Amino acid sequence: MAREKIKKLIGKVLKNLYGNKAEVKVERPAEAVFGDYSTNAAMVLKKNPREITDNIKSPILEKIEARNGFINFFLSKKYLQRQIGEILNRGGKFGELKIGRGKKIQVEFISANPTGPLTLGNGRGGFCGDVLSNVLKKAGFKVKREYYINDTGEQIRKLGHSVIGDSEAVYKGDYINDLRKRIKIIGKNPEKIGEEASRIILKEMIKPSIKKMGIKFDVWFSEKSLRKNKETDRILNYLKNKKLAYEKEGALWFASSQFGDDKDRVLVKADGEKTYIASDAAYLKNKINRGFDKLIYILGADHYGYMARIKAVAQALGYKKEKVEIIIMQLVRLFEKGQEVRMSKRSGVYVALDELINEVGLDAARFFFLEKAADTHLDFNLDLAKERSEKNPVYYVQYAYARICSILRKAKNYNLKTASYKLLNHPGELKLIKQLIRLHEIVEDTAEDFQVQRLLQYATDLAAAFHQFYRDCRVLTENTSLSKNRLALVSATKIVLKNTLDLMGVSAPKKM
Repeated sequence: MAREKIKKLIGKVLKNLYGNKAEVKVERPAEAVFGDYSTNAAMVLKKNPREITDNIKSPILEKIEARNGFINFFLSKKYLQRQIGEILNRGGKFGELKIGRGKKIQVEFISANPTGPLTLGNGRGGFCGDVLSNVLKKAGFKVKREYYINDTGEQIRKLGHSVIGDSEAVYKGDYINDLRKRIKIIGKNPEKIGEEASRIILKEMIKPSIKKMGIKFDVWFSEKSLRKNKETDRILNYLKNKKLAYEKEGALWFASSQFGDDKDRVLVKADGEKTYIASDAAYLKNKINRGFDKLIYILGADHYGYMARIKAVAQALGYKKEKVEIIIMQLVRLFEKGQEVRMSKRSGVYVALDELINEVGLDAARFFFLEKAADTHLDFNLDLAKERSEKNPVYYVQYAYARICSILRKAKNYNLKTASYKLLNHPGELKLIKQLIRLHEIVEDTAEDFQVQRLLQYATDLAAAFHQFYRDCRVLTENTSLSKNRLALVSATKIVLKNTLDLMGVSAPKKM
């Protein structure tokens, strides 16, 4: 990794010159005129940047300059050319890192109540969780994907009332009418009816949708099992014994305000009904007992208030709050012909995820849902997602891959093993190589801050660099040596683009 090498060079110089061991921040400048990488270390440490640059020597660098307090680094052509061989040798493993050191991470996502079909919001969290899991695995972590099934309690009773169709009905739509026809409503027990309905919804609606999303969970965890195995009771007793739970007004309260929550939370209501937080506490304890080093929750916008509660529970159980990461996905709006689509064709009350995937395809759905950061509202442009032209970003990226495959099909007689890469000197070639070697950085940064939208931007930038190279540099020429060099670069681009698309769960078509 070029960035990592530069960090080490600066770190060594700062230690030798000033005895400084501070973490050095190296970034990519917004404009190429300021180099391939840049650092403000001299400015932060209030040191003379020229004194630092005079002491940095490395064959990977063509030039180092001090400018406006920043130190700018320009990679050498020889270093860039050598990276082609590295990519070709690594193949599908290019981009893999060891920063995870085999630590165990659990990513819990979607976890929609089994009370109806998955919606747009579930899709956003689902794709985000899946892609993040891919990246963490690429970075060297041991990752488990998990779906938490809320299959007991108040929401299940509400589902039962909805199937019965009484005054306490909450859920509506064609699927409720279908359930009403299928389930024998004997004795009108809403809890029993709700449980049966939730099993059907999970099996026939949610799981098929998740399969259609291209997601495979390692664990489907039932909330009901926590109560059946007395784990919820044990966690309540634990909190009582630690004097972190107390009775007031006939209810049992968790002293979550001791751990940064804005107020204490009810664990057991006055009528004996256990709340969500009671199950969540037992579930978190269950995760801890399974030996995870970090827990990542990906939740919908309506769960914002849960952040402080979950972290409070973690601390109450002796788990550092930094070990729990909560990502809140903001709302999604669907637009068609400039107008927001509010109603489903089937139910009249929601936009079903299945409908969207059927409409635009899985690749476009994944790509468009990854467009914005989790904390930003997302407007899904249905018309653009269905567009079969370079206006559509997923088409633009996939077309780059298909074009690469076409070039390589035409050049099967070239022996690329004899390519030296030394003829790759054109600005378009060097710019493309600089994009290729960024994959390691993309994986590292995303594994650290979970900003998966970075992958979409990288895939787009990489495709743009390839398209420009293709326009500026004829690949198959009368000069056999040059053709071999350029074909090697094309082959390396194929590898990196495929690896990137794999991380996103987007297909890499050989023809379009």
